Amino acid sequence: MLALCVVLLAAWGALALWHQAPTPWRWPLIVAWVALALVTLAAPWLRQRRRIGLVAGAGLLALLAWWATLQPSHQRDWADDVARLLEARVDADRVVLRNVRNFDWHGEHDYSARWETREYDLSQLASADLILSYWMGPHIAHTLVSFGFDDGRQLVFSLEIRKERHESFSAIGGFFKAFETVLVAADEYDIVRVRTNARGEEVHLYRLAIGREALRELFLGYVEEAGRIRAKPLYYNTLTSNCTTIVYDVARRISPGLPLDPRLLLSGHFAEYAFDHGGLAAGHAYAELRAAGDITDRARHYHGGAAGFPAAIRAGVPGIDAGAVP
Repeated sequence: MLALCVVLLAAWGALALWHQAPTPWRWPLIVAWVALALVTLAAPWLRQRRRIGLVAGAGLLALLAWWATLQPSHQRDWADDVARLLEARVDADRVVLRNVRNFDWHGEHDYSARWETREYDLSQLASADLILSYWMGPHIAHTLVSFGFDDGRQLVFSLEIRKERHESFSAIGGFFKAFETVLVAADEYDIVRVRTNARGEEVHLYRLAIGREALRELFLGYVEEAGRIRAKPLYYNTLTSNCTTIVYDVARRISPGLPLDPRLLLSGHFAEYAFDHGGLAAGHAYAELRAAGDITDRARHYHGGAAGFPAAIRAGVPGIDAGAVP
């Protein structure tokens, strides 16, 4: 057991140093850390095992002390699509959101940047849709929630890594304080098309079975999370603080009994989890919901304006009245 602990700590420390140590010192520190672990493993057969144990303990304490000094920040050279933090002002039913993203994407790295201030009336909240965007096989997907209003507008919330300009996503890096967290509020024409059209991802949309009062709670849950992130920067964590766990955490505001489930980690199956707990449109088998909710081709082949996009991608999606989406 002791040897297993040493191996696990050696692996964790090496990865932590790889992702966070300053570049000139990265490899020397990793080599020194691994060498210390190997000597520790051999210590029971060496004369100086007590001294080795003390040195190994001091090394571990030093690594943990350094790790504790790493703090998230709002002050970095951010990529354009996550450069701004969402601001919200709530006054009864009136919500004013500043820094709503509405980019026009021509390619993954070719876009016209546009940030907007928008006003919404919570009494006009009409629907919520779960969106899963598959970017790494069938088991892993990015999770988004799109809120619909009586006037036909859609607003999407998406918890994402806040990339710096030189960074790209790494699931392993997400365990090692490699990224801060950002909550993006975006126009559907932006945040869906960047995934279907610019990045070539497969996207599925499901109508959530939620009443109007619960919709309000769900929406305000995202607004509060945006305020929390704005007040204090947070690290993204691949396991405990990601695009799917926020949906689960916010959903528990309206259904406290929702259980933990492996599908919260295997996010590509999150819609099935929602289905099993009565969260999707009733009266349909899950396979039917998944097939009819594949909006990838509809989004890719849509060539109209932004106003008609929500109706176009929802054509034939179970639980959605075609006449209810302008």
